[in-house]
Amino acid sequence: MRRLAWIALFLALIAPTAAFAVNPDEMLKDPALEARARQLSEGLRCLVCQNQSIDDSNAPLAHDLRVLVRERLTAGDSDSQVINFLVARYGEFVLLKPRFELHNLLLWGLPPVVLVIGMIALFVTARRRQTVNLQTPTLSVSEQQRVATLVEPKAD
Repeated sequence: MRRLAWIALFLALIAPTAAFAVNPDEMLKDPALEARARQLSEGLRCLVCQNQSIDDSNAPLAHDLRVLVRERLTAGDSDSQVINFLVARYGEFVLLKPRFELHNLLLWGLPPVVLVIGMIALFVTARRRQTVNLQTPTLSVSEQQRVATLVEPKAD
């Protein structure tokens, strides 16, 4: 019996538990607005926690952002208006998935370009090695004689 209790305690400690940071006092009474707020807050980055949404963060700033999102939604803003407001206020860093725009084209375009350049470099290197291996150098008669004299053991 005691062993079973230890196993149950161990399983309870290692079991993944969902820690939702949204407090009940933050939630809206309208389920449709609350669902929109939760969907929006999943895509917004906590500015204190690295790569964690404000929906998952317990930081005070994340709490303030969750409240701000809900205030904007109850004021009648659309989802895009709420996002644009937060981006204007905090910059694009607040978005977990940055927008595909001209000013961040390098962010989106550089990885595929580097991948293609790397593949071309590997292909060119492989071709060069193949052509070098095919060209075996031949020695002239005088070079062969010189090698033979160098390789022959000297008689003392």
